[in-house]
This record gives sequence, structure tokens and C-alpha cells, in this order.
Amino acid sequence: MINVIIFEDNTHLRETLQLLLDETGDYCCTAAYPNCTNLIKKINSADCDVVLMDIEMPGINGIEATKIMKENFPEIPILIQTAFSDDNYIFDAICAGASGYILKTTTPAGYLEAIAEVQSGGSPITPGIAKRVLALFRDNLQPNSKGDEYHLTKQEKKILQLLVDGNSYKLIAAELFLSLDTVKTHIKNIYAKLHVHSGTEAVSKALRDKLLSIFI
Repeated sequence: MINVIIFEDNTHLRETLQLLLDETGDYCCTAAYPNCTNLIKKINSADCDVVLMDIEMPGINGIEATKIMKENFPEIPILIQTAFSDDNYIFDAICAGASGYILKTTTPAGYLEAIAEVQSGGSPITPGIAKRVLALFRDNLQPNSKGDEYHLTKQEKKILQLLVDGNSYKLIAAELFLSLDTVKTHIKNIYAKLHVHSGTEAVSKALRDKLLSIFI
């Protein structure tokens, strides 16, 4: 059972997502809120494996809330859901520590898949968003010799690149002709070497230290 807390100010969408989760056997919406006021208290008041976070909310927005979450509950993955595909939103959400970024046009099945993926350590990103993330990196990053400090193997670099491309663990396994367990082991090693805890944190690390252009 995956316990999910929803932060979404649109009443209809919030109730629809809550119903979707509660009617699917492997998921449970333990709380749903229209805003992030008293965020820490709200997270502490209910079981939570994943937070589904809107960006545009009154008061504390989703990106600010994500930063607060990562400072106080670093182990809880956050899936950003938004109607916007603006580069600034994408950049800010990744740097804030979000574990995934999907658009509200995602299908119900896509929502469930993305929630399950972040709960298992993955980093789901809507394909169109993944392309924009790549463009941000390729347009703005220059090589930096710090990349050698992380001692990533050739295979780990390939997997990191595929993560940045927005691929799921299953797609990475298929692309590199590896088992799913082998991919998970490599990703765990990548996280350890980069000192991060999620795929989007790895992307953020690559951005801050200008590593990605070394791996492409």
C-alpha cells in the first residue's frame, strides 16, 4: 500500500485524485489539502510514502513547500504535478529536490504509475518535460573537471544520462540490455557516489557542479 498526501488547491481535481487513489487497491490517500499552510504539522498528522504536490497554490507555493519538505522530511519523495511546462518551473522544481515532474494532462493510469515509480526511488518526468530538461542542460552547461571526482563508471554514466532523459528503470534496463535489479544496483551506486537520494537530486547535482556535459 502506498500512502499519498495531496496538496492541490483545485477542489475538483483534488477530490478526483483522492477518489482515484482510494479506489485503486495498492494506493491510499491519507490526506488532501488545498494549501501548504502548517505544512510540517500536516505531514506529521498522516502516514505518507509520497507527496503529490501542485505548484501554483495560494500562500506557500509547491516549489517553496518542496524545499521545506526536503529539509524536514528528506526521505519522502515529492511528485510535482502542474499545468505548466515553463522552463523556470522545471528548473526550480528539480533544484528544490522534487523526485518527479508530471503535467496535469497525464492520464489516471499515468498518475498511478508515476506515484509508484517515485515511491520505489524512480524519477518520472513527462516525456515532453524531459526534453526541456535536456535542453536546459545542454544550453547552459560547460564541462567542469569536478566530474572526475565522483568516479562514475562508464555504465553508471550511461544510466545517469538515461535518467536525465526521463527514462524509467524498466526503459533503462531495456535500452542497456540489463536486468531491472542490475539497473537498480547501478542507480544506488550513482546516488552514493553523488551523495544524493533520488534521481532528480542527481540531476540537480549534475547541474550545480556542471557535470552533465561531461557525460553526454
